[in-house]
Amino acid sequence: MSNATPADPTGPSHRDNTLESSQRAWENNLANPFQWSEKKKWRVVLLAASVTLLIGLNATSVTTPSLVIAEEFHVSDEHFPHSYWPVTVWNTGAALGPMVGLPLLENFGIRNGYLLLYILFTLMVIPQAVAPNFATLLVTRALAGLFGGILQNAPEQIAADLWPTDKERNLPITFYTFVYVAGVTLGPAVGSIVGALSWRWVFYVQVIIYCALFPVVVMMMKETRGPVILSRLATTDESLKKASAELPHPQITKLLSEAISRPAHLLFTEPVIFFLTLWAAFCFGLVFIMTQSIAQVYSTNYTFTDSASGLVQISLFVGECVGFIACLPQNTYYQRSAARNTIEPGVPIPEARLPLSIPASLIGLAGGLFWYGWASFSYIHWIVPTIGLAFVGFAVMVIITAVDMYITDSYTKFAGSAIAAVALGENLFAAWLPLATHSMYTNLGFQWASSLLGFVAVVLTLAPIVLLWKGKKIRGKSPFIREAKY
Repeated sequence: MSNATPADPTGPSHRDNTLESSQRAWENNLANPFQWSEKKKWRVVLLAASVTLLIGLNATSVTTPSLVIAEEFHVSDEHFPHSYWPVTVWNTGAALGPMVGLPLLENFGIRNGYLLLYILFTLMVIPQAVAPNFATLLVTRALAGLFGGILQNAPEQIAADLWPTDKERNLPITFYTFVYVAGVTLGPAVGSIVGALSWRWVFYVQVIIYCALFPVVVMMMKETRGPVILSRLATTDESLKKASAELPHPQITKLLSEAISRPAHLLFTEPVIFFLTLWAAFCFGLVFIMTQSIAQVYSTNYTFTDSASGLVQISLFVGECVGFIACLPQNTYYQRSAARNTIEPGVPIPEARLPLSIPASLIGLAGGLFWYGWASFSYIHWIVPTIGLAFVGFAVMVIITAVDMYITDSYTKFAGSAIAAVALGENLFAAWLPLATHSMYTNLGFQWASSLLGFVAVVLTLAPIVLLWKGKKIRGKSPFIREAKY
């Protein structure tokens, strides 16, 4: 007879095996978003991207009829561009909303929060259409930006929930960046077309679209947060209880505190994030600057109406489409860099995200701004400066994509906070920078005002050049980046 002691069914070894078995059961469970079919994943992503595009229209479509709105509400632009306040308050709300909203969606689930935000956003568009005074318009647009900003940024989190590797996420996130920028770019064109009826119809049409889309959102938006799905299933499935018990359950107060403080901490203590945010925020702000600049330049030089000037904004969108196509081979180049990585073999090098962005910044952004500025003479056909704007659109798409991807790769564990810092900078630049556009183009002249922006673009190009040259060393010296690696 053996004298061996039987294994303790409650000992550490047994508990470890049970946990490992439970985690395997979850990894192979068809309810796990990583196990969904590609068709199901893309349905969710395309829906969220469509919402992002449509929300972007609300941000900027008001710029085309802004002078008509100002006249109706007796708002004067004589000493200050007060007519731009509806865009400023929208973007300020969009800058602040994601810092609180995205962490809550991340911890408590995407679907229910997404539907609630969509309803609240739509409800805030209705009073924009029927606003009896300027104050009502501003308040409701600020709230629309607050709710809409969270919805706009949600697809990036959704893509991370559905695809576990950066190779799989490349295309979804690149596409998301494209619709994010395209939405705010096309807003003035939509305002031009619909505004021919009345400025209020710019918002009526949006309300109709948002309401018509709502049943589709209800039916097609799925819960994508794996931990949330796991917690729900574990209540009825014994095999998943151990894996669910290992999930972190942070307190809401601690969660919100970190959500607000960490992006600010990263922005002002990490040079990589600070300078890349300046670069990306300048690009995003340019899209909004152009809503003011184009109207001023084309009405003065070519006697374009506000509606016709709004249509010129489509040239930026054409450039963004080309930029999206150009980003696809850049993603392939990034994946192939894994073979050259001697520090972490098999892992792509973050700096491989940047090569295309450097000529895009120098030739597309700076060159496009110089082209646009020095072609802005009444004796030069309007199509010539318009081509310069297409170059700017190309660069904006390439640069914002490169920045988002690079920061996500470098700050893996804290990617959400790092991207929130960038989004904060982008929306604040978009909110406040255009307020100086009219006076800048009036005082400096069309040529030198655009040239000043071009010189800023040249200087900011130093950020990716330095990272491409010394990026490994800079990342190696950052304690935050070392901590952020899984």
